[in-house]
Amino acid sequence: MVDLDAFFGEWRLEREIRHHDGSTARFEGTALWIPKGMGAHNIERGTLVMPQARYSAERRYRWDRALRVHFEDGRFFHQVPAEGGAAQHWCDPDRYEVLYDFKAWPAWTARWHVSGPRKDYVLVSRYVRPVAPKL
Repeated sequence: MVDLDAFFGEWRLEREIRHHDGSTARFEGTALWIPKGMGAHNIERGTLVMPQARYSAERRYRWDRALRVHFEDGRFFHQVPAEGGAAQHWCDPDRYEVLYDFKAWPAWTARWHVSGPRKDYVLVSRYVRPVAPKL
């Protein structure tokens, strides 16, 4: 079981995106949880690599102590199960279903399946703490 404090700090983030049509993309970067008031700001920053190009990418979220995740503008996104497991988000007309796996903590994954008339892909995010350089 994890709590918000366990996320604080920097993580290495690798994400793979597999579309139903067979196309793929990947994201490589960092995820940072910064304590803020009774919650945290979460910033994901890195490079989105697609077959045709590379893009700088960033996404921001707000987390509270109950592991409820909100978009940067305050809209509710979903609640992370502290013990790992499933959650979902409905963004009409698309459905976002996620499975959090904390069994190998402090390494963990979030596997999203997004489906609907406009979207059909699986997105797997892997988070690990960066290894400190040896002096």
